[in-house]
Amino acid sequence: MNTTGLLNFIKDGGLDARLAEIYGSDKIAYQKKRYEEAAEEFLSIYGEREVSLFSVPGRSEISGNHTDHNHGKVLAGSIDLDIIAVASKTDDGTVRIKSKGFDEDVVVLDEYKEPRECHKFKSVSLVAGMARAFSDASLKTGGYVAYTTSDVFKGSGLSSSAAFEVMVGNIFNYLYNDGKADNADIAKMAQFAENRFFGKPCGLMDQTACAVGGVVYIDFKDTSRPEIKKIDFDLTGAGYSLCIVDTGGNHADLNEDYASVPAEMKSVAKFFGKEVLREIEKSDVLSHIKELREAVGDRAILRSLHFFDENVRVEKQANALISGDIKTFFEYVLKSGNSSFKYLQNVYTVKNVSEQGLSLALCLAESVLADVGGAFRVHGGGFAGTTQAFVPTEYTEKYKKVMDEAFGEGACHVLRIRADGAIKVL
Repeated sequence: MNTTGLLNFIKDGGLDARLAEIYGSDKIAYQKKRYEEAAEEFLSIYGEREVSLFSVPGRSEISGNHTDHNHGKVLAGSIDLDIIAVASKTDDGTVRIKSKGFDEDVVVLDEYKEPRECHKFKSVSLVAGMARAFSDASLKTGGYVAYTTSDVFKGSGLSSSAAFEVMVGNIFNYLYNDGKADNADIAKMAQFAENRFFGKPCGLMDQTACAVGGVVYIDFKDTSRPEIKKIDFDLTGAGYSLCIVDTGGNHADLNEDYASVPAEMKSVAKFFGKEVLREIEKSDVLSHIKELREAVGDRAILRSLHFFDENVRVEKQANALISGDIKTFFEYVLKSGNSSFKYLQNVYTVKNVSEQGLSLALCLAESVLADVGGAFRVHGGGFAGTTQAFVPTEYTEKYKKVMDEAFGEGACHVLRIRADGAIKVL
């Protein structure tokens, strides 16, 4: 379908049924407008071409708070905020991506096959890295032009960068490989691109959740071949909304806080001659408390104990979702949040103890949900940023009102767990 044909198809409602499948029938009007605007922008920039539509969701960490970097276990879910793209194959060997609000990224594939220091932390490096990963996997690559727009808000812990990486690969996959690359493999390619070309030593949770979709269990014991299991669970059908609250905390100067968590956990492992906590047992730590206090300090011990117990909680939560036991699932969400606050200690920074937006949001969540069910906890890396709650559908508006009054209009984002990961829409 050419660009004008696509635009008319969307306007005439031809895409409505597909949008309802992906986002829900109540989101058709909003999504229809997004897709129309994306097609119009593509037409104005790249002209009349044969085009396709693509979508990659953001993700929410459901459980496994700060475990992946020590080869632990996590639960994550794709959400109904996504990056969408209008794209068209070209024959010039150049990828051009214009993302809303950003300059066009241009990568000549034959000329950019190795990491470049000057492009570290820039999106062009992710494009080049994905192309290199596809080639290394004996998959085809080639030129294309694309216009993208995203409603995965940055700084939210919902993985806007991972969604972009996976989108680059998603387009390669369908334009040049007939969609034969597995989404879990595309996630690994995205991690490669971010590690080797972009320069960020990230784990694999974000990319996997964005690419695979739905609720996904990941065990990182063997990081080269993590165990990935998709869990068939419909949160909306069970009568709950996923609410992410952006508390508006100051993210400045938090790098040291974030870095301290994996570093302190690894210091405990190092005490036993290992690199990461997954290589030792909780009993090892408990039987050497006195020596560890002197060697690594109390907080490192507490964080390591959180790691071991969090892995157990992830297993229990995954099994609860598989069996449809929502009550047990929520029980362990609350235990995860309690452990994160008390033992992992990533709810506020000790550099500015007067700013405790996450603590306040969790307190308010407890007050709203105390007698109605559901669960809540810190979301993502912590220290500032967002909280997560599973709220009964009938109480969602009340929950949102309380959070928006405290943290500003629009602070509470009411989301769904999306069944699809990286897809070709049309």
